[in-house]
Amino acid sequence: MKNIYNVMKVKDGIIGFVVGDALGVPVEFHDREDLEKNPVVGMKSYGTYNMPAGTWSDDSAMTIATMTSIVNMQEIDYEDIMNEFVKWAETSEHMQEVTGDIPFDMGITTSHAIFNYRNGAPALESGCCGERDNGNGSLMRILPLAYIKDIDWETVENISALTHAHERSKISCALYVAIAKSMLENDLSIREHIGIACDKIKKHYEKSPELKNFQRIFDNDLDDINGKGYVIYTLECVIHCLLTTDSYRDAVLKAVNIGADTDTNAAICGGLAGIYYGYDSIPVDWINEIDRIDDVVSLCEKYEEYCDRS
Repeated sequence: MKNIYNVMKVKDGIIGFVVGDALGVPVEFHDREDLEKNPVVGMKSYGTYNMPAGTWSDDSAMTIATMTSIVNMQEIDYEDIMNEFVKWAETSEHMQEVTGDIPFDMGITTSHAIFNYRNGAPALESGCCGERDNGNGSLMRILPLAYIKDIDWETVENISALTHAHERSKISCALYVAIAKSMLENDLSIREHIGIACDKIKKHYEKSPELKNFQRIFDNDLDDINGKGYVIYTLECVIHCLLTTDSYRDAVLKAVNIGADTDTNAAICGGLAGIYYGYDSIPVDWINEIDRIDDVVSLCEKYEEYCDRS
């Protein structure tokens, strides 16, 4: 039997993502000042949602739902992905047993999109597209697309639009996938990966008025960051944490201890840090705290087989 823990690429990012998510769950909504006094240094129990250590949130559940659909269908089927989201929303599918039948921490825009779909809207018309619908709820589940070799801009945008259909959210997802793909394809510094991705975004979306919202990222003007759940703040926070640390551990802990949307910031940061530093860089004691981690690794194996064929 092959040792999937050594040969897989998908698990680097996805396990990095799930671990980051679980690190942030107990302190979600805590502010930076509180976390400066009592910083997170490892997996914690209970806290915000009264969950045991190693519990993942909607971030990982929706990422797992996306991967599950693609593995089951052997293609990207927007309706089927939404069906997996409905299962999660209605029965807590893709969560851990400890969370019970009702998932916790569902975002408002995501909830509205799933409601629209359940009430007959086509998958690609279910997402919300208003100015205020630019939370990080599609960014938090977009990482699996980076592993598909010939993924195109339109597909990334469509996957975002299942819940978050505003162009700002779509571009944010495209930028994140572009950073991840550069890390998967090139042996460069984190700063160089981000630069390559930013150049691609500026070229592809050169006529979009939304590009101005990404200027601080393009200029690396990220000294003043905010941990709240607005999609631009999340990208700025994640990129800042990656650029100012030199290990998986330090990157995700910094993302958590910035406060506010701690689980999502650490998950999104952990996905990229996992790719860049590798699975072996993720503290094993953190991994061992995650219930159902073997199920996630098994899904990663199946997903990698799909990506290798795609």
